[in-house]
Amino acid sequence: MRLDINLATRPYEDAREFWSRWGLGVGLLGLLTLLLLVLAERGWTHAGRDRHEIGQLQAQIAERDNERAKAQAYLDMTANRSTRDQSQFLNGLIQRKSFSWTRVFEDLELVMPSSLHVVSLRPELNDQNQMELEMRVVCQTRSAAVELVHRMEGSRHFRGAQLVAEAQTGEAGAGVSALVIAVYIPDSTDRSGR
Repeated sequence: MRLDINLATRPYEDAREFWSRWGLGVGLLGLLTLLLLVLAERGWTHAGRDRHEIGQLQAQIAERDNERAKAQAYLDMTANRSTRDQSQFLNGLIQRKSFSWTRVFEDLELVMPSSLHVVSLRPELNDQNQMELEMRVVCQTRSAAVELVHRMEGSRHFRGAQLVAEAQTGEAGAGVSALVIAVYIPDSTDRSGR
């Protein structure tokens, strides 16, 4: 049997080599696409569960807010105002009495830069009923006050530390007086073992 092939008009193509090279690549891309589709479907399913849980939590929050509003309305009644005010006053006194100066100074000692001196320290309850410390500090440079704020931010006992005000002290500006405010979070366990 004789085959007449004119290579000038129809060049020879090795289809087997083409499909063995490109077919493997296309097959791998198909498997990768299938894997990505499975992962996307799994992510969509998990997101649906998360959306459901978020909806439940939002419903619980709304229910608690409703209960709180009812309780607040009950306390705001004229017959209950004096009891509410007395209760708030006594709770504030108890919280102030439970404030431990020793713990505050121990916790401050851990974050206080050596070149900084505390001039005054005033604890006070803020609007969220958290103990807020207002500290007046004196140092040679502003960087020491900024370092104190950074160290307080890294501590588990202080939150929301801010350098509120600063001023030059002395006749020739030999130092800086700074006002630092932070929320104080004491340990839940007593360190002294009492």
